[in-house]
Amino acid sequence: MEETLTPKRRLLPKFPKVYWLVILFEFFERGSYYGMMSILAVYLTDQLIFSENQAGNVLGIIQPIVYFLPILAGAVADKLGYRRMLTIAFALLGIGYFLVSQATEYTTIFASLAILAVGAGIFKPIISGTIAKVTDETNSTLGFGIFYWSINFGAFLFPLLLVPFLKSIAWNYVFIASALFTGLLIIPTILFYKEPVKETDKDKETILKTILSIIKKIGSVLVDWRFILFIFIYSFFWILYFQMYGTVLWYVSIFVDATPLNDFVNGITGLNWRFDVEYVVVINAFTIILLQLIVSKIVERTPAMPTIITGFAIATLGMFLLSFSSGNIWIFICGLFVFAFGEMTAHPKYISYLGLIAPADKKATYLGFGFLYGVFGSFIGSFLGSRLYSSLVSNPIIDFIRATLEGQGNTLQHNISLSEAVRIGESFGINRAEMLINGNPSGVWLIFSFFGLFAIFCLVLYVRFVVRK
Repeated sequence: MEETLTPKRRLLPKFPKVYWLVILFEFFERGSYYGMMSILAVYLTDQLIFSENQAGNVLGIIQPIVYFLPILAGAVADKLGYRRMLTIAFALLGIGYFLVSQATEYTTIFASLAILAVGAGIFKPIISGTIAKVTDETNSTLGFGIFYWSINFGAFLFPLLLVPFLKSIAWNYVFIASALFTGLLIIPTILFYKEPVKETDKDKETILKTILSIIKKIGSVLVDWRFILFIFIYSFFWILYFQMYGTVLWYVSIFVDATPLNDFVNGITGLNWRFDVEYVVVINAFTIILLQLIVSKIVERTPAMPTIITGFAIATLGMFLLSFSSGNIWIFICGLFVFAFGEMTAHPKYISYLGLIAPADKKATYLGFGFLYGVFGSFIGSFLGSRLYSSLVSNPIIDFIRATLEGQGNTLQHNISLSEAVRIGESFGINRAEMLINGNPSGVWLIFSFFGLFAIFCLVLYVRFVVRK
């Protein structure tokens, strides 16, 4: 009996307890983060009455921190210890989320989100680093597969179940819950997290030497213009992606009529459910959970660049479909599904390609700098998206409502949010569809679709003139 059982056990790789602990950490941290991001843009404009430009400024600074800091934090964690850095990360996350829940002024909300972003940036490389240290060639594929699954499962479950419930009580309860889910992780970190084996050569380094080593690595990557050019071109796709946390949320919160979908779901389930902004993130995560393994299997042996270009084309088509939604929930959701399908086609191949083009002795460094796509994409996407939405959608619609009310002998205050202006306009008999005609959200999606086409064009040129040479 023992001889027959032993081979079967080997078919299912075992992981140490610390692996499952960090998977649990990842689930709660990413669930908290995406739960917040699923409503943050709308919270800033509709609850705190910031302008779209102010919200874009916040998102355009905070999100790049989350993507850039892991480049530095991973090396520092190797020196100071993962357990210590995890404790710091969870403390900053818990404090940051709580401060966001209490902040109402522009400067305080910005500072609170900055604290949160530093915590998230420290957290990211420690989890992947722990998994890399406690797995080997026999179980790393499965180990990282479960890791990526936990990210999307958290991004799916929290906005689906917790965010609508908490938001129905008060919007800031979402941030309080995130503060609890992340801050309390300090306890299992102290009690149960065991430090992975350190590299002895790094143990002998001083902090100053570690910092100088990081600077040297940054310099070695920045001089590789082919690599940096590829990252920059790839980031054009992520300019589209980060609209899912900005312009798309503003649009769906006011102008997408979800009644047909609500009636369909409630007719089947008997619930009193309604589609709201947080489900944009749910759709993206659910699509990846449902189809990522299938798509990855299909493109497993396909060349990297053609696959990435194909993914870009599919995602661009999804963004293009949004320009035809005109408030139609079915077309809107279809666009989101198509976009997510393009994302899951391109991104795994991107990571694989980085591993192929990186010098053999610098693979970890190059893969770390691969996150620069998020720095470029979130910075450009947030600043550009907020300004396009303000000039093409918010301002024209508010001006139309103001002019219509003045024609009726009424007034509309200045520095008013679009959602409040729409509410007041409806109270005076202005139809929401009539308001939308005076804005141009389709123009926003078409402009970003152009960015997708531009990324495809640049990648084709990159293959033609850089890769082949």
